[in-house]
Amino acid sequence: MPRFSVIVPVFKVQGFLRECLDSVLEQSYQDIEVIAVNDCSPDGCGAILDEYAARDPRVQVLHLPENVGLGRARNAGMPLATGDFLFFLDSDDTLTPGALRAMADRLDASGDPDVLVFDYARTYWWGGTRRNVLAHVLTEVDGTFTVAEHPEILDLLMVVWNKVYRREFVHKHAFEFPPGYYEDTPWTFPVLLSAERIATLDRICLNYRQRRQGNILSTTSRKHFDIHDQYERVFAFVDSRPELASWLPYLHRKMAEHCLDILGKPDRLPPSDKAEFFRRTAELFAKHMPAGAKADGKADAEVRALEGSYTLYRVRRQAGRAARQLERRALQARKSAAGRVKGGLSALYARRSLDPNLVVYSAFSHRGVLGDPAAVYHKAREIAPHLRGVWVVQDVEQAALLPPNVEHVLLNTVRYRQLTARATYFVNNVNWPGTLTKRPGSVHIHTHQGTPLKYMAADLLDKPGGRYGVDVPQMLRRADRWDHSLVANRHSELVWERAYPCHFASARTGSPRNDVLVGATPGAGAAVRERLGIPAGNTVVLYAPTRREYVRGGHVDRLDLARFAEDLGPEHTLVVRLHPSLATGPARGMGLADLHRRGVLVDATDEPSVEDVMVASDALVTDYSALMFDYANLDRPIVLHADDREAYAASRGTYFDVTAAPPGHVSGSYRELAWVFASGAWRDEDSTRLRAEFRSRYCEFDDGKAAERVVRMLLLGDEGWLPGAESGARVPSPASGHDQLASS
Repeated sequence: MPRFSVIVPVFKVQGFLRECLDSVLEQSYQDIEVIAVNDCSPDGCGAILDEYAARDPRVQVLHLPENVGLGRARNAGMPLATGDFLFFLDSDDTLTPGALRAMADRLDASGDPDVLVFDYARTYWWGGTRRNVLAHVLTEVDGTFTVAEHPEILDLLMVVWNKVYRREFVHKHAFEFPPGYYEDTPWTFPVLLSAERIATLDRICLNYRQRRQGNILSTTSRKHFDIHDQYERVFAFVDSRPELASWLPYLHRKMAEHCLDILGKPDRLPPSDKAEFFRRTAELFAKHMPAGAKADGKADAEVRALEGSYTLYRVRRQAGRAARQLERRALQARKSAAGRVKGGLSALYARRSLDPNLVVYSAFSHRGVLGDPAAVYHKAREIAPHLRGVWVVQDVEQAALLPPNVEHVLLNTVRYRQLTARATYFVNNVNWPGTLTKRPGSVHIHTHQGTPLKYMAADLLDKPGGRYGVDVPQMLRRADRWDHSLVANRHSELVWERAYPCHFASARTGSPRNDVLVGATPGAGAAVRERLGIPAGNTVVLYAPTRREYVRGGHVDRLDLARFAEDLGPEHTLVVRLHPSLATGPARGMGLADLHRRGVLVDATDEPSVEDVMVASDALVTDYSALMFDYANLDRPIVLHADDREAYAASRGTYFDVTAAPPGHVSGSYRELAWVFASGAWRDEDSTRLRAEFRSRYCEFDDGKAAERVVRMLLLGDEGWLPGAESGARVPSPASGHDQLASS
């Protein structure tokens, strides 16, 4: 008996069918059967299904003699199912890698609930991906529950394919799909209301394809009137179960909202049929009105439109659109007026003298006290307390996360304009907004975000994939404000002068944020390990991949993280840190959040300080991330996993082939990566030699004194300052023909 019976109804999807079936059959979890129901499809779907069945015994094909529709095709497949759980997969959708394994593990952990609800992402025909906006609902309960205990589960999209169902539970209640459109509605509500044990999985297991054309529910047709019959079935089910009577007000409102949403869509109903649809909906609304029901809030007030006429409904909608247009125009007018006021205030503030002791800091687009600017700030407070440091943060939420006693200002406020108009020094690792005017006498220090491997700025002009969404001319106009560009090595110095053809001086200071890495002791990360829940004595392997420009969204699963964590062994902890640009996208929902919750690995993406994470680790696995240059300062093993080097180099561009002179061993496949760790090669003599050569090239000016060098030389003006000989620090030497602060 297989664990999953995957039932796939098939009709006119020959262009998508192979991708769908491959996504199921190529899963790492193999304990499945696939029941494909050919709903008398007139294209080549039947032949494709027979081809798959001939080569894979897990595939069983049922050819229906006539077209019966999506719901009844699913019904036809159910009697053939022998698995513990039923999974209804639409034939134009796909499973994500590792989805079935994650489902099976969650089912085991939750003791085989009646229903398991998982996450999904919408994938658009033009290449975009958007995660379910209500994904947080799946994280709010850890164990099993009923709908009464966690009613928010009903707020999720009422579809059949984001759940798996215990087969015995389905048979016990004789659930089946009705004919017609919206067949998921009278299945999902009864199933969830009847389930005694529901579990959730916070993982994107399915890609919900948003087709440009061919989506049934986006087809203009009278078939959308089926929604009324489907809700009649829901109400009939609830009427047959007195214990569910308390759900009638919710279902009544849900029905009204659903029907009005269909009516409001421009592509659902023929215009000549909209009045009739409204009338039918109003009749259903009146028929099932709960006794004593009263309007409660804006949502109920909107559905009360069904108590009036269709003409009044249209008038209200037109009035609502007009009001929204007026509000948009008023907002634009207010913004324009505010802009004029801001301009006047900025001119007023600009007439005031600069404050020689005022330093304004920002990092990572105003996200807090982080990175190189943070290291400079802390060192300035230590050795130059007369300097007043003020941080620019994006909003009040970011401000609430700041350490205590950190003076800050919110972006684009009056106080922000006052301070930036008078500050002498500006320290940032991202360009300041274009609205900030550089005053004569002010000093802009740009720290960058590490040593560049991939093409940057002007070098992206011949890389359309790499510069997608990047306004290079605007980037260079903002870089024209730089006075000093910090570098950690001569490679960076040359790259920044080429990538940013602007008027600045290259400051060979080293990277201030790396001061904590230089000479860090093995026990330096103990507190971070304890906070992350890493067992004492475990070897910590940090995996830090970068984004990929050859896919929209930037995220590619290059590793099976669960397998890698398992292969490392029980005395190892795998810590994963995604690229910051992927932290809020669907990447973490592709398995990372679930693996972290189950203790398979540690997701350190939200750790504010990447330096803390590096110090807490024993080895780094990365690909083309600039993190490798910083990590080399720790003098700990580095392994490059470069299985897509050619694709990455072609799409983004790299300044050199890092695999030719790497900081450690290089793997070109998962098998090679696993061997590097299993054999111990990750920390052998060759690894040590490669790392030493890499450090000599790219950690050239990182000596543990970078932050102090910036403060003393660039903020305090002591250009001749050198670290004391007793510190043992490396002293940056000028390049031929350049001073220490060489003009570009």
